[in-house]
Amino acid sequence: MRRVPSRHRNAPVLRERDRGALKRFSFLLICGLLLAGGFVYAGGQHFAALKLGYQTEKLRTALTEAREEQRRLTVEKEVAASPARLERAARQLGMQPMQPAQIDPLRQRIAPRELKVPVAAKILAKAPAKLKNQQPRGK
Repeated sequence: MRRVPSRHRNAPVLRERDRGALKRFSFLLICGLLLAGGFVYAGGQHFAALKLGYQTEKLRTALTEAREEQRRLTVEKEVAASPARLERAARQLGMQPMQPAQIDPLRQRIAPRELKVPVAAKILAKAPAKLKNQQPRGK
Protein backbone atom coordinates (compact mmCIF):
# COMPACT_ATOMS: atom_id res chain seq x y z
CA MET A 1 0.00 0.00 0.00
CA ARG A 2 1.24 3.41 -0.85
CA ARG A 3 1.20 5.86 1.98
CA VAL A 4 2.96 8.66 0.34
CA PRO A 5 0.74 11.66 -0.39
CA SER A 6 0.08 12.39 -4.01
CA ARG A 7 2.13 15.01 -5.76
CA HIS A 8 -0.72 17.23 -6.70
CA ARG A 9 -2.26 18.00 -3.42
CA ASN A 10 -4.41 20.95 -4.38
CA ALA A 11 -5.21 19.87 -7.88
CA PRO A 12 -8.82 20.34 -8.93
CA VAL A 13 -10.82 17.13 -8.87
CA LEU A 14 -12.74 16.48 -12.00
CA ARG A 15 -15.55 14.09 -11.62
CA GLU A 16 -16.82 12.09 -14.49
CA ARG A 17 -20.52 12.03 -15.07
CA ASP A 18 -21.98 8.64 -14.44
CA ARG A 19 -24.27 8.12 -17.38
CA GLY A 20 -25.88 4.96 -15.93
CA ALA A 21 -26.86 6.68 -12.65
CA LEU A 22 -29.96 8.29 -14.15
CA LYS A 23 -31.05 4.95 -15.59
CA ARG A 24 -30.53 3.17 -12.26
CA PHE A 25 -32.38 5.92 -10.38
CA SER A 26 -35.30 5.76 -12.86
CA PHE A 27 -35.42 1.98 -12.60
CA LEU A 28 -35.44 2.08 -8.79
CA LEU A 29 -38.12 4.78 -8.80
CA ILE A 30 -40.39 2.74 -11.12
CA CYS A 31 -39.86 -0.42 -9.05
CA GLY A 32 -40.68 1.47 -5.85
CA LEU A 33 -43.82 2.94 -7.39
CA LEU A 34 -44.93 -0.50 -8.61
CA LEU A 35 -44.29 -1.99 -5.19
CA ALA A 36 -46.19 0.81 -3.44
CA GLY A 37 -49.04 0.51 -5.96
CA GLY A 38 -49.21 -3.22 -5.29
CA PHE A 39 -49.49 -2.62 -1.55
CA VAL A 40 -52.24 -0.04 -2.09
CA TYR A 41 -54.12 -2.44 -4.40
CA ALA A 42 -53.74 -5.33 -1.93
CA GLY A 43 -54.99 -3.10 0.89
CA GLY A 44 -58.03 -2.12 -1.16
CA GLN A 45 -58.78 -5.77 -1.90
CA HIS A 46 -58.37 -6.66 1.76
CA PHE A 47 -60.80 -3.99 2.94
CA ALA A 48 -63.28 -4.89 0.18
CA ALA A 49 -63.12 -8.52 1.36
CA LEU A 50 -63.75 -7.43 4.95
CA LYS A 51 -66.74 -5.34 3.85
CA LEU A 52 -68.18 -8.29 1.90
CA GLY A 53 -67.61 -10.54 4.90
CA TYR A 54 -69.62 -8.21 7.13
CA GLN A 55 -72.41 -8.00 4.54
CA THR A 56 -72.46 -11.80 4.23
CA GLU A 57 -72.73 -12.15 8.00
CA LYS A 58 -75.65 -9.70 8.08
CA LEU A 59 -77.38 -11.62 5.28
CA ARG A 60 -76.83 -14.93 7.10
CA THR A 61 -78.40 -13.45 10.22
CA ALA A 62 -81.35 -12.16 8.20
CA LEU A 63 -81.76 -15.55 6.52
CA THR A 64 -81.74 -17.33 9.87
CA GLU A 65 -84.37 -14.94 11.22
CA ALA A 66 -86.50 -15.41 8.09
CA ARG A 67 -86.31 -19.21 8.43
CA GLU A 68 -87.33 -18.99 12.09
CA GLU A 69 -90.24 -16.73 11.12
CA GLN A 70 -91.25 -19.21 8.40
CA ARG A 71 -91.19 -22.10 10.89
CA ARG A 72 -93.28 -20.07 13.35
CA LEU A 73 -95.83 -19.19 10.67
CA THR A 74 -95.99 -22.82 9.49
CA VAL A 75 -96.74 -23.96 13.03
CA GLU A 76 -99.42 -21.26 13.38
CA LYS A 77 -100.98 -22.36 10.07
CA GLU A 78 -101.02 -26.01 11.14
CA VAL A 79 -102.60 -25.10 14.47
CA ALA A 80 -105.23 -22.95 12.73
CA ALA A 81 -106.06 -25.71 10.22
CA SER A 82 -106.20 -28.56 12.74
CA PRO A 83 -109.41 -30.62 12.54
CA ALA A 84 -110.29 -30.02 16.21
CA ARG A 85 -110.06 -26.25 15.81
CA LEU A 86 -112.01 -26.28 12.56
CA GLU A 87 -114.74 -28.36 14.20
CA ARG A 88 -114.92 -25.93 17.13
CA ALA A 89 -115.16 -22.96 14.75
CA ALA A 90 -117.87 -24.70 12.71
CA ARG A 91 -119.91 -25.37 15.85
CA GLN A 92 -119.58 -21.70 16.86
CA LEU A 93 -121.03 -20.79 13.45
CA GLY A 94 -123.97 -23.11 14.11
CA MET A 95 -122.96 -26.01 11.90
CA GLN A 96 -123.60 -29.60 12.93
CA PRO A 97 -121.98 -32.87 11.92
CA MET A 98 -123.53 -34.65 8.94
CA GLN A 99 -125.98 -37.41 9.82
CA PRO A 100 -126.03 -40.74 7.94
CA ALA A 101 -129.65 -40.14 6.94
CA GLN A 102 -128.59 -37.02 5.02
CA ILE A 103 -126.50 -39.08 2.61
CA ASP A 104 -128.59 -40.84 -0.06
CA PRO A 105 -126.47 -42.30 -2.86
CA LEU A 106 -129.54 -43.03 -5.03
CA ARG A 107 -130.58 -39.39 -5.21
CA GLN A 108 -127.24 -38.04 -6.32
CA ARG A 109 -127.62 -36.09 -9.57
CA ILE A 110 -124.16 -36.81 -10.96
CA ALA A 111 -122.79 -40.35 -11.04
CA PRO A 112 -119.28 -40.79 -9.67
CA ARG A 113 -116.50 -40.63 -12.25
CA GLU A 114 -115.51 -44.25 -11.69
CA LEU A 115 -118.88 -45.41 -12.99
CA LYS A 116 -118.80 -43.28 -16.16
CA VAL A 117 -117.30 -44.82 -19.29
CA PRO A 118 -115.21 -42.39 -21.33
CA VAL A 119 -116.20 -41.77 -24.95
CA ALA A 120 -112.80 -42.95 -26.22
CA ALA A 121 -113.29 -46.33 -24.49
CA LYS A 122 -116.68 -46.72 -26.21
CA ILE A 123 -115.14 -46.06 -29.62
CA LEU A 124 -112.34 -48.56 -29.01
CA ALA A 125 -114.84 -51.15 -27.83
CA LYS A 126 -116.75 -50.87 -31.14
CA ALA A 127 -113.65 -50.98 -33.37
CA PRO A 128 -112.70 -54.67 -32.83
CA ALA A 129 -116.23 -55.75 -33.82
CA LYS A 130 -115.77 -54.14 -37.25
CA LEU A 131 -112.43 -55.84 -37.71
CA LYS A 132 -113.97 -59.26 -37.11
CA ASN A 133 -116.60 -58.70 -39.83
CA GLN A 134 -114.07 -57.71 -42.47
CA GLN A 135 -112.84 -60.34 -44.91
CA PRO A 136 -109.09 -60.77 -45.24
CA ARG A 137 -107.67 -59.49 -48.48
CA GLY A 138 -106.86 -61.88 -51.30
CA LYS A 139 -103.89 -64.12 -50.90
